[in-house]
Amino acid sequence: MDGKVWLVIAAVLAVALAIVAAVLLVRVFAARKLLLDAGIPLRDKALFWVAVVYTISPVDLVPDPVYLDDVGVLLLALRSLHAAAEAARRPADRTV
Repeated sequence: MDGKVWLVIAAVLAVALAIVAAVLLVRVFAARKLLLDAGIPLRDKALFWVAVVYTISPVDLVPDPVYLDDVGVLLLALRSLHAAAEAARRPADRTV
């Protein structure tokens, strides 16, 4: 393969990463509302903020041209935050 093919592949990957980053950014801003909810445990809120700091920090598990570790950590934190919000919204099932 010549250089043009690699350039096209790199451009397609860069656009795909930009789209994923944009979707993730929208989800992060939507998570702000959940962070204000008093029913969510502090542990889940702190996990989210640690994930945000890890995402923007220069220290990574995988070198920066590959953002899979950043995206993965942030997605796990968002999933944990949403699960905690669902658990807080559901009334506690108590049997007496």
